[in-house]
Amino acid sequence: MFKKVLIANRGEIALRIIRTLREMGIKSVAVYSTADASSLHVKFADEAICIGPAPSSESYLKMANIIAAAEITNADAIHPGYGFLAENAKFSKLCEDHNIKFIGATPDMINKMGDKASAIATMKAAGVPTVPGSDGLIPDFETCEKLAKKIGYPVMLKATAGGGGKGMRAVWKKEALKDAWDSARQESKAAFGNDSMYMEKLIEEPRHIEIQVIGDSFGKACHLSERDCSIQRRHQKLAEETPSPFMTEALRKKMGDAAVNAAEAIKYEGAGTVEFLVDKHRNYYFMEMNTRIQVEHPITEQVIDYDLIREQILVAAGVPISGKNYFPKLHAIECRINAEDPFNDFRPSPGVITTFHAPGGHGIRLDTHVYSGYMIPPNYDSMIAKLITTAQTREEAINKMKRALDEFIIEGVKTTIPFHRQLMDHPDFVAGNFTTKFMEDFEIKPI
Repeated sequence: MFKKVLIANRGEIALRIIRTLREMGIKSVAVYSTADASSLHVKFADEAICIGPAPSSESYLKMANIIAAAEITNADAIHPGYGFLAENAKFSKLCEDHNIKFIGATPDMINKMGDKASAIATMKAAGVPTVPGSDGLIPDFETCEKLAKKIGYPVMLKATAGGGGKGMRAVWKKEALKDAWDSARQESKAAFGNDSMYMEKLIEEPRHIEIQVIGDSFGKACHLSERDCSIQRRHQKLAEETPSPFMTEALRKKMGDAAVNAAEAIKYEGAGTVEFLVDKHRNYYFMEMNTRIQVEHPITEQVIDYDLIREQILVAAGVPISGKNYFPKLHAIECRINAEDPFNDFRPSPGVITTFHAPGGHGIRLDTHVYSGYMIPPNYDSMIAKLITTAQTREEAINKMKRALDEFIIEGVKTTIPFHRQLMDHPDFVAGNFTTKFMEDFEIKPI
């Protein structure tokens, strides 16, 4: 087992990892930028090293600085959390070259799943259902036009190096294809330095349902059931739950088996998530695989009583998994609390938190790194907390979330708490009748 693990991340996920490491008797090393000097992950770790100024390009993405910090502190492993370098094959390889265990996927696995065109080809070979679309990258617009006609409108153009909704365009008719092709490529080139595109059939009335998987170094994988992530805005998730109100036992088994097949096809090691689009007829299609821990992992932990971070560490240390699949015993909902103004197009709201009161009580979990007096820097993602409720039924979990949101007080900055409170009362959400298009018609009411 590892003696000391460096966490190459910040905020709530860094603090989350530190807590499990302490429970396992493993020393922790926090790295931080100058903007994060007062963050709780820095205070709670056994050791902390500043790795650069506020911009992530000069700190949390600076591979040489992170490796140097690991060597200085004699850390024998690095946990990347999510975001930043968590799915960076070069960083995974760099850790390998320096004899530091990367608690995550190998460079080969990241490359296979990180490039979407490669991932789709891999899944097809493994017999996992995929969305009808291009075989690999589209070389030019003429090919794009022919392909769209063959697949049938509507279609979705996607950047192979994309993420966070960048480089994606829905095209409903032939006349709009050229503009979508040009703008998607320009956006992808600017964001990722890569304008390669592929095309998929646009799934109408889709739900975004993902399956959590764990694989060990012996080629064995299992699944931990599903999460419904359909409540999202501009392809960014806002709230998640498990089990999905759309799921049936038969569909859960089919999707779970497909996810395990996907993981075992690449001999996947560690925690990963196989993401699917599910249409209104409950046909499911592979979308992508995230080769890291997910933001929304706590709801899975809550319904099956399972520490995913602990399992990541055990697998990285060479411990085999049990091999059995897990199914939800309870219902859990997560609301991502962002420092954003929901009444002003969710504009980021950095600044000093003047008052912070956390909700409590049975079935309430709050993952956060902020506190009263904390300065939210403008340099990073605006998520400041994850509020999770767990109960025997979905109705109870919703009612518990309403109560918890009413108790949750954050002053000094704008937050998405009012949005989530209204979401919990929305009749379509309460009925479980929603798709990834839900937010297009959602209007937050002034308080």
